[in-house]
Amino acid sequence: MKFRRTLPLLATLMLVAQGAGAVTTEVEAAKLGTELTCFGAEKGANADGSIPAFGGQWLGTPPGVEFGGLGTRHPDPYAAEKPQFVVTAQNMAQYADRLSDGQKALLKKYPDSYSIPVYPSHRDFRYEDYRCDLNRKNAVSSVLEDGNMGVRALKGGIPFPMPKTGDELLRNILLPVFAHQEDAVYDQAVVYPNGNIAWGQMRMEILDQTSGHDDLGKPTEGIFAYSRVTILKPERQKGEVMLTYTYFNEAKNPQTSWTYNPGTRRVRQSPGFGFDMPLGVGGFRTIDDDRLFNGSPERYNWKLVGKRELFIPYNGYRLENAGVKYVSLLRPGSIDPQLMRYEPHRVWVLEATLKEGFRHQYAKRVLYVDEDTWLAVMADNYDAHGELWRTNFMNTYYAYGAKLFHSGVTVYHDLVSGAYLADRLTNEIDPPLVNGDRLKPFMFTTDLLRQSGR
Repeated sequence: MKFRRTLPLLATLMLVAQGAGAVTTEVEAAKLGTELTCFGAEKGANADGSIPAFGGQWLGTPPGVEFGGLGTRHPDPYAAEKPQFVVTAQNMAQYADRLSDGQKALLKKYPDSYSIPVYPSHRDFRYEDYRCDLNRKNAVSSVLEDGNMGVRALKGGIPFPMPKTGDELLRNILLPVFAHQEDAVYDQAVVYPNGNIAWGQMRMEILDQTSGHDDLGKPTEGIFAYSRVTILKPERQKGEVMLTYTYFNEAKNPQTSWTYNPGTRRVRQSPGFGFDMPLGVGGFRTIDDDRLFNGSPERYNWKLVGKRELFIPYNGYRLENAGVKYVSLLRPGSIDPQLMRYEPHRVWVLEATLKEGFRHQYAKRVLYVDEDTWLAVMADNYDAHGELWRTNFMNTYYAYGAKLFHSGVTVYHDLVSGAYLADRLTNEIDPPLVNGDRLKPFMFTTDLLRQSGR
């Protein structure tokens, strides 16, 4: 009888532990900076040496690179390198264990236009040392709260550099070391199978409140990011503005957004904002597709699958080059694969399955997360029938002036229609300003939003 009465208690304790995540001990945390990098990545090389040991010898601009400063383009430190080999539809079986399901699907669907050029792998850049100290403190003190809808950690570091659950890994994706300020205009292009292109353009102003020097070491509470997105193209939407507040705890403060309509010159709060609401030209990506996943985690169950060694987009400097024109970059089926750079790296695999009673376009999502940066770099999204529907990838590069990795050209492939959206394009316009000092919290108010049309 006593045994039977104890079972519910044990089950309850297990559920609590699963929700909160297992505690990282001081002994485990001591591996940060020794066996592991201070960001929690495996420090050593892989078995065959195709993934090198972490170097981290470059902080900021690499030696021999002429960088013009914040708001200018980043020269490619690896421009002289050539691909070691190219994965194609014909030889993909040879490399199957290092390909995601999305990459395999693209190779099969576009055997003549899609390929994966694989370059030498590099782990040369690092973050500033003070972030390592914050990571070590977070490793033993960060906790999830309110049903995994919020996190209590120190700003400026990775919440869970040694994640043990899917919810902890997700928080690292949502709160990696982002740019404190992103002030940019981005072109967008939906490329259809017949070669026709639908153009879009957005002004993005994002003020992140986790990585600025005034935020470092403070607890995660309140608003973690302000965002203001202004539509510049297409013409029929020109002048629409969306203002968004995102919070550290979605249970206490759900993501909130307001929209300014230039036709009515009115500001309205957007009900049910986020999730699978379409954003951008063509409706080929959802609001929570930004950076491959963002926003509230509430509609999914999150599972940490483990680690894999994959060919992932990395050091994507070539795609930011002003010498690359859209006419050559944007091809039917895929952006020009010769302008892509893939490298073998270790990634965390995070699987999300839609909770019973919840709705979303994607019944299942699989995210691939770079171990060195905690940035999601590829995502496979499945429909309600379990079929792979959309596969997305994000190029990243190290922003020298900001001393962190930044999101570059992002591509959203629709495997059913055969079209794709290329987002965050800047080749024929000014490059983004990463970590400038223009944006202030007072600029992100509904009062100023109402003045958008003046």
